[in-house]
Amino acid sequence: MRMAPETVKHNHHPMATVSESPEDSPNPNSPAPTPLPPPSDYPSKSESKVLEQATPWIDYAVEQALLYQKIIEQNINATIEASRSRLSEFGSTSAAHFNQTIDSLEDVKSQLAVYENMMFGKVKEGIKIAASHPMITGGIAVGLGVLVLKRPRRFLYYNTLRLFVSEESWLSKADIRVKELRQSIDRLKTESVKLERSASVAEEDLIRGRKKLRHAGKQIQSVIHSAYKIERQAAGLKDILGELPSREASRFRSQVSFLNISMQALCLKIYIASAIMKLQCSFIPIPVIA
Repeated sequence: MRMAPETVKHNHHPMATVSESPEDSPNPNSPAPTPLPPPSDYPSKSESKVLEQATPWIDYAVEQALLYQKIIEQNINATIEASRSRLSEFGSTSAAHFNQTIDSLEDVKSQLAVYENMMFGKVKEGIKIAASHPMITGGIAVGLGVLVLKRPRRFLYYNTLRLFVSEESWLSKADIRVKELRQSIDRLKTESVKLERSASVAEEDLIRGRKKLRHAGKQIQSVIHSAYKIERQAAGLKDILGELPSREASRFRSQVSFLNISMQALCLKIYIASAIMKLQCSFIPIPVIA
């Protein structure tokens, strides 16, 4: 690289000279040369001399860029090849796993078919044996029916108990049950008698209450008559006082207050109306006096 400045002096195309000479091609194993100082460090005598001094540095930078580009391309190609190999390995292994899964499923299917054939074969053998021995088959069916059904099982249970238990124990158990039934019947009778007595007492109380209510209704009727009578007398007295002279009327008005009489009559009417409503709610007829 030290010969580059002299080459530039005799040839005006330094890039072609660098590319044509095999000795000037960069070697990746050789150590990188020391970079030249920037052009500002050289003594600036003329512009042509500055350009001649900067040209080798530019050529070296271009060569280094080309070298790095080749290295990057090599790394990219290596990465692509590695990824392709990994993808191909993954595809081959996945296909192998898929085929292995299919083989295992086929094995399971064949085993299930074998077990199914064995089961149906045993069922067929059992049917043939049952058909060849009808007596044994009928006995087994009867035994299963006795054990499974409720009534035959109970019948068999009681018959077996009779074989092992004496008649006296059976009679004693029956007597105990009969006594329990009689006691329950007696309790029901006593309860029914108590209920009848309470019903008769309630009926008597109801009749007595109706009688009392009727008597109260009659008393209310008499009170109604007296109230209307008092009201009529008060109205007549008011008319009479209106016909008398003022002196005599004022003397009688001081002795009798018509306002108190009318208020008492109104309160009595309200009380009587409430009593009549209660009696009508008890389904006791009360005649209405106009």
